[in-house]
Amino acid sequence: QVLLVESGGSVVQAGGSLRLSCVASGGINSLAIEGWYRQSPGKEREWVGNISPGGATNYADAVRGRFTASRDNAMGTVFLQMNSLQPEDTATYYCMARLGTRTYWGQGTQVTVSS
Repeated sequence: QVLLVESGGSVVQAGGSLRLSCVASGGINSLAIEGWYRQSPGKEREWVGNISPGGATNYADAVRGRFTASRDNAMGTVFLQMNSLQPEDTATYYCMARLGTRTYWGQGTQVTVSS
């Protein structure tokens, strides 16, 4: 059974930083993890950024320049470094993996940014 687990969410003040982690298990390795998304109450889930197996990244306009995705293949972990956090970044953050035509999601980790 494929399992994605996100961690690292917390409550921070505006201007602060957090690093989220995503680990995959159950027949899928971390190279299949390809994206970060977030969802705020009452809003649709939105794309935050992608990372290719080779480490190439792309980001949504709202986070570009502040968020950085990276991989540590030895650890089997994908990270999302979030700097200069703002209250509008408050959301549940999810990582997504793709294997063939199927996508997998973690349970999410909550990020709350206070003003």
